[in-house]
Amino acid sequence: MKNLAGKFIVFDGPEGCGKTTQTHLLKHRLEQGGMKVELFRDPGSTRIGERIRHILLNPEHQEMSMRCEMLLYMAARAQMMRELIIPAIKDGAAVICDRFVSSTLAYQLGGDGLIGEEIGSVAEIAIGGRWPDLTIVLDMPLERSSKRVMPKFMLPFPDDVKTELAREMTKDRIEQRPESYHEQVRRNYLQQAKEKPDSYRVVNGEHSAEEVAQEVWTVLEKHFS
Repeated sequence: MKNLAGKFIVFDGPEGCGKTTQTHLLKHRLEQGGMKVELFRDPGSTRIGERIRHILLNPEHQEMSMRCEMLLYMAARAQMMRELIIPAIKDGAAVICDRFVSSTLAYQLGGDGLIGEEIGSVAEIAIGGRWPDLTIVLDMPLERSSKRVMPKFMLPFPDDVKTELAREMTKDRIEQRPESYHEQVRRNYLQQAKEKPDSYRVVNGEHSAEEVAQEVWTVLEKHFS
């Protein structure tokens, strides 16, 4: 466990793959072992990042171009790195992040003609060259993962409506994209892992949360031994 001190670990994968559950399970396990752990979500975690997150995921912003989308993700990431991740690493904490640059290389790659080299160059500036020590991709077929995606984006009321009723929940702007798009996202994740075997690991997300967590732990033990 001590080998994870000051390490930067990312969980990523398509919508509904279980990454958020796994980040919390790993955080709990490490804290039970007496480790200092920080858990962040990307985009978000900072005041500025959460505002950018709302802009990015709001279904009302359908006109947003893919290049604009990519740059907004990177802006939120830059703030999170400076404000939270780098200080936590320097403090010796194990840093766990729910999504990171690997998401942009899966979701925005190819949009508006974006290529991997362009995304990588912008990412290098945004994160100051501090890439994750390990990215764990949770993989599962789209027909399974899509069933797990529940509406969670809260639409605001119009300014002229005042009510005590709960606001409407919907899938976010990215989740609403067609099945063919999400199939390509999955392929993009697997391609990243194939191209970067030293810093990526693919874990089957179809099993129970406990079984996946144990496989994740085995991956961590081997990678950081």
